[in-house]
Amino acid sequence: MILPIVYAGNIEYFSLLLNSESPIFLDGYEHFVKQTYRNRTEIYGANGKLSLIIPLIKRNKRTPMNEVLIDYSQNWQKLHWKSFESAYRSSAYFEYYEHQLIAFYKEKKYQKLVDFNLALLERILTLLKQEVNIGFTTSYTEVEGTDYRKEINPKNSKTKNYPKKDYFQVFDSRHGFIPNLSIFDLLFNEGPNAINMINHGKN
Repeated sequence: MILPIVYAGNIEYFSLLLNSESPIFLDGYEHFVKQTYRNRTEIYGANGKLSLIIPLIKRNKRTPMNEVLIDYSQNWQKLHWKSFESAYRSSAYFEYYEHQLIAFYKEKKYQKLVDFNLALLERILTLLKQEVNIGFTTSYTEVEGTDYRKEINPKNSKTKNYPKKDYFQVFDSRHGFIPNLSIFDLLFNEGPNAINMINHGKN
């Protein structure tokens, strides 16, 4: 199974990653695709779904994912962390996890988008207490049947209603339950139970 390298993937992404019976490969050689989860994650803010986007240095349309550079001329890290605090400070587990995530937004500066995404993915898997044997493509590879590079995006998803079992969300009394948000939404609201919710999204 081939997956894109995304920013704090949604629950569907982690369900595929953790429940796959096939070898998993992440692709850093595909051409970067705009308006996808490669540089954005979606959380639940006071006004509903909120997209947090990592700004990128201008590139041509055929730039491989592993060459895409992050633009630090904008203080996006501060903005993203303030958004997390605003959305989840009152959640059950934000304080439990924040000290293990805050360095990605207050200290670390990765030049390449894939390096940031992969380092954050590793930390999230640690928080979920999961070990996954992940491989990496060495070139762009065409695959049939288990290629999720185009499927895992905000506009086209095979399974948009992850997880299949609802969980508490801070602002659900205002806007109702919003499925398939960033793994952060699940972690901050459900804590150690997050892995059980991910498994509920299993096909």
